[in-house]
Amino acid sequence: MTVALIVGAALAVACVILVALPFLREPSAQNDRLDALSGAEQRRLALAEERDRALASLKELEFDHRTGKVSDEDYRAQVGPLRRQAAETMRALERREEDKRTKVPSRG
Repeated sequence: MTVALIVGAALAVACVILVALPFLREPSAQNDRLDALSGAEQRRLALAEERDRALASLKELEFDHRTGKVSDEDYRAQVGPLRRQAAETMRALERREEDKRTKVPSRG
């Protein structure tokens, strides 16, 4: 019985060490670098960020309007340009995705 407990404890310690080993190692510096984005990827990222900012502004404006911080007149004046900006960036992103799909070379 004592031998079984010792073997079981040794096996448990070995399993813990085996599982913890990847977490205890220092990361290698060569894996820490990100690849540079191409011009098209940078433009897509900029459009996505612009879309997110416009949608966040719309959400905040609608919240402020519902809570009474923004009057009906101010809301109407601000909501149109924000919606247009969000729609334009979404259309630009969709066009880029469509262009990307049509430019995929076929195998043959």
